[in-house]
Amino acid sequence: MQKVIHISSLIVAGLLVLWTIVPLTAATADQGLRYSCSAQIYEAFENVRLDAFTKETGIPVDLFVASSNSCVYRVMQDMTDVASTTRAIYQRHKDHWLVETPFCKDPLAVITHKALSVNNISTGQLRQIFSGGITNWKEAGGPDLPITLVVPAYDTGANKNFRRLVMRHKETTYDYITYKSTRVLEAIERLPAGAISYISRAAMITHPDIKALSINDQKPSDDSYPYYQIFYMVTKGEPTGSTKLFIDFIKSEKGRALIKERGMLCCPED
Repeated sequence: MQKVIHISSLIVAGLLVLWTIVPLTAATADQGLRYSCSAQIYEAFENVRLDAFTKETGIPVDLFVASSNSCVYRVMQDMTDVASTTRAIYQRHKDHWLVETPFCKDPLAVITHKALSVNNISTGQLRQIFSGGITNWKEAGGPDLPITLVVPAYDTGANKNFRRLVMRHKETTYDYITYKSTRVLEAIERLPAGAISYISRAAMITHPDIKALSINDQKPSDDSYPYYQIFYMVTKGEPTGSTKLFIDFIKSEKGRALIKERGMLCCPED
């Protein structure tokens, strides 16, 4: 059984607007495994994997969904038994005895509404779009339509990975910023067709009105696609007990099957 807390909001022109807050009493050890999960990873496949884990082991999971940064912090502060993150931990985390276990990789997809006629852009165009150099889709071979930039919050793994992998740490701009990374999916669905963002490809599976753009003629499903995120489990010290069972399950045949069903690659790669 999962108990989930979602905190979500949208920041427009510097104004923070809360959409929903669902409170949850803090989990204790005797309530089961405490798990702080990256929002991207939850949407990618944990929303089905956790039920399978509890059914297999009988261990209930108290779930907290937040940014990768927040999840790792909760491990450091002993607020959770295990966390998932879409970024590797830093040396300062390892100095606090944190241990990371990679378990899969997933394309970082550049997404738009499916109504947009553009299906492919170059890396150069992508960088210009998110740095404000290109502001209309006609400058990228598309219709005469303003580009609306939607980005996840700066402390999310999606934002940090995009700035590192795509922008090469070049400054980015935006029209809308979402508190939680996966809220970009709802933003793309609701905003005009010129909106663009980025997210785990597996997280967009349940959003049929959203498509992923090809980059340099490479689709996210292609082996040569240039932008991948690595997903990790993080614990304080080597995992033991129910935490080890949790991580072992994700690397088991059943866990790997769920990863592959969502179009992700297992670590180590097959």
